[in-house]
Amino acid sequence: MKFFIVSIFYFLVTFSASSQTKRPLKPLDIYRLQNISDPQISPEGNWAAYVLSSIDTAKDKRNEDIWMISWDGKQNVRLTNTSESESAPRFSPDGKYLSFLSARKEASTKEEKKSVSQLWLLDRRGGEGKKLTDVKGDIDEYVWNPDGKKILLVMKDADFSDTSKDKARDPFVMDRYHFKQDIKGYLNNRRDHLYLLNIETKKLDTLTSGLYDETSPAFSPDGLQVAFVSNRTAEPDKNENSAIWLVDAKQRSEAKQLTDFTGAESDPAWSPDGKHIAYLQSSSAENFTMYGENYLAVISKDGGKPNLLSATIDRPVKNPRWSKDGKSVTVLMEDDRQCYPVQFTIGDGKMKKLISGDKSFSELVYNKAIDKWLVEMSEPQLPSELYALENGAVRKLTNVSDSFLAPIKLCKVEGFKSTSKDGTIISGLLYRPTDTSKKLPLILFIHGGPVGQDEYEFDFYRQVLAADGYAVAGVNYRGSSGRGIDFTKSIYADWGNKEVQDIIGAADYLIEKGIADSARMGIGGWSYGGILTDYTIATDNRFKAAASGAGSALQLSMYGVDQYVTQYETELGAPWKNIDKWIKLSYPFFHVDRIKTPTLFMASQQDFNVPSAGAEQMYQALRSVGVPAKLVIYPGQFHGVTVPSYLVDRLQRYLEWFGKYLKY
Repeated sequence: MKFFIVSIFYFLVTFSASSQTKRPLKPLDIYRLQNISDPQISPEGNWAAYVLSSIDTAKDKRNEDIWMISWDGKQNVRLTNTSESESAPRFSPDGKYLSFLSARKEASTKEEKKSVSQLWLLDRRGGEGKKLTDVKGDIDEYVWNPDGKKILLVMKDADFSDTSKDKARDPFVMDRYHFKQDIKGYLNNRRDHLYLLNIETKKLDTLTSGLYDETSPAFSPDGLQVAFVSNRTAEPDKNENSAIWLVDAKQRSEAKQLTDFTGAESDPAWSPDGKHIAYLQSSSAENFTMYGENYLAVISKDGGKPNLLSATIDRPVKNPRWSKDGKSVTVLMEDDRQCYPVQFTIGDGKMKKLISGDKSFSELVYNKAIDKWLVEMSEPQLPSELYALENGAVRKLTNVSDSFLAPIKLCKVEGFKSTSKDGTIISGLLYRPTDTSKKLPLILFIHGGPVGQDEYEFDFYRQVLAADGYAVAGVNYRGSSGRGIDFTKSIYADWGNKEVQDIIGAADYLIEKGIADSARMGIGGWSYGGILTDYTIATDNRFKAAASGAGSALQLSMYGVDQYVTQYETELGAPWKNIDKWIKLSYPFFHVDRIKTPTLFMASQQDFNVPSAGAEQMYQALRSVGVPAKLVIYPGQFHGVTVPSYLVDRLQRYLEWFGKYLKY
């Protein structure tokens, strides 16, 4: 760890002079990269609050602070500055206060055992934040009542299993069908429920209880009702049949189910007149709905048949936001490497694209005071920033990435399309150093999911790899989103087949175009990208190096070990009923003697998504058959690695491993 602290100090000092020649991106640059998230518009429309995440190199962790930017972009104000993170900023309805979540201590409080996050209130006229709650359970979400006098909390039942410092933790005791989840760990019967906090009296009223989770609350415009999401089927652990529910915003009210689709529904948003609710409905009615795509739906608050506004477009949408007049709903839509805002008119269902271009929008907030949009957007050469979206164009508000980009010469990024052996057209993104036109060693860096897509956005990892002299390709293989439901679901119960054809087809295309050196090709990825790395090297021996992160190959051994029991039994069937299918999908392990590619395996110690057993098994197998292999386990990490020094370490290991086998 000391090495990284010393290195970053030297790194920052040596590049303090802006006059130096621009240089390639390096792994250590991750320490300088700041991230924006969770933008919110003030009621009067003049300010946007947001969370800015920066790395504390001394503590080797990220710290989140809350900032505000004026709508004209001329004033940027830091609102919090503590060693503990602050998140989830929300303006009070009258605009006088800004609330947030933090586990920080009050100034008068002595340092004790780390507490859960509490709700704080910051007066925008000045002064320190005031703690509003002193609860024992985690506050996952919250929303202001329109009257400004109450706040609805989504809070998890308190955990009393580890409350003593002088005795061992109580045993984990589970009796649920779905008993483990990444980050959350082993699951007991603690649930997320709705509570109504009176700001003046601090009284906390319980709105929901029982063995069900409630999430995504939204107040009706008059503040009298709450729409929320909950799965209240007989066995919620065995399906994803979440529905939209309504409950009066007062204690001892009975919740009523509004929607009845046999699949996932989420993200309710009330119309301005309080008569309708927009939400997302999956196209899939199965118990496991990952292969579906979200439609934009609108339903009367009194129930009835929903209007599926985006169903005929065959593209997934997210973030539904009503217009001020209630005549339209705007969403973000994924579409073949892009993600952009589109508006649907309620009356006739017509869709209007609000902006074009090779960009990736990740947040969408309506500034109803002036009928404009606040968006978070990234481009291949620019990390995420906040913009005002006005009249079909964006106007940049924040400039948090300016200092990060100042000394860096980024690689060029371009889209490409390849053809797989069965004739399927596949979209991809290619990263290359800007100062070369010769054939380059190729790294196919594969995205996870599988449902998801590589977009025209800033990608730190691929930029670092390309800066080291590689052509780096992202491939939106079949199973990815953004190309329609049939494209996404084409790999259903058939893993490692069509996706591998698409990856190999992309490699063949880049070789044919004179971009890639066929004798120096590597492949890598994390999560399903790691899984596909295993599948690909067991199919094609042309790859001279591989880096399989958080992957698995002996899929039969994952049942009951990871968090995907519902998917397995829905998509593949129980192993004891369908053993041939499970063995077929485990072919990289059972045919490990066919693999010739030196492979770096990586995993996180506490990953319940794709447990480290998947990497360990393949590492052991390759070592047994005499193929060069290395195994790296990141201590205390979940599926997504978060410790900054580990992120740097992972990138450096990629460069060392690929450099060893591809640069000769």
